Amino acid sequence: MIQKRLTLSAAGLLLVALVATAGCNTTYGVPRLGFLAYPIPLSPYVQDEMEDNAWFNERYAKVPILDPLAPGVPAIALDEPSKDEIMRALDRARPVEGGIPFLYETQRNNVKITIEPIADFVDPPRAYPLVGPAQLHTAKYKCSVYFSEVTRIGWPIPYTTTNEDAREVVYVDHSHLHRVGNVPSGIGPAM
Repeated sequence: MIQKRLTLSAAGLLLVALVATAGCNTTYGVPRLGFLAYPIPLSPYVQDEMEDNAWFNERYAKVPILDPLAPGVPAIALDEPSKDEIMRALDRARPVEGGIPFLYETQRNNVKITIEPIADFVDPPRAYPLVGPAQLHTAKYKCSVYFSEVTRIGWPIPYTTTNEDAREVVYVDHSHLHRVGNVPSGIGPAM
């Protein structure tokens, strides 16, 4: 009987030791952080905001630096704004997210987008910090977004309103830099 208890207690002690050294609790060679060593869950709203900010910074917040403009060639902007960029700008101006389900919700349906270039110009050369001499090339676009907007209100009296002819105009500016002067391309031996 005593032999059986000792065997069970040794097996239980071994099991506790295995559980204590598994998972996020191990700190071999890492400073002990206490309760901060465990992952902290985020709400879906915060996670969605962080993902949106990371997507915006990766896609739209950076200014590219291109090669110098060729003489005699018209300077035309690279690309017109994408539909994703236009919808993000519209959502910043007139948000749809953030409603309370079954209490107040807004939706955009049947979205159509038209893009019109307004201006496309190149500034004179100047020195930019961390870039050097460059020209700023700016293109401005007028983006008209046509959609039907459905608003559902659930309390105190449930009803739905539909605006079939909703229209918003979003102005989007695209800018990029063109290097100026005799710029080495980086291909081949240095001179």
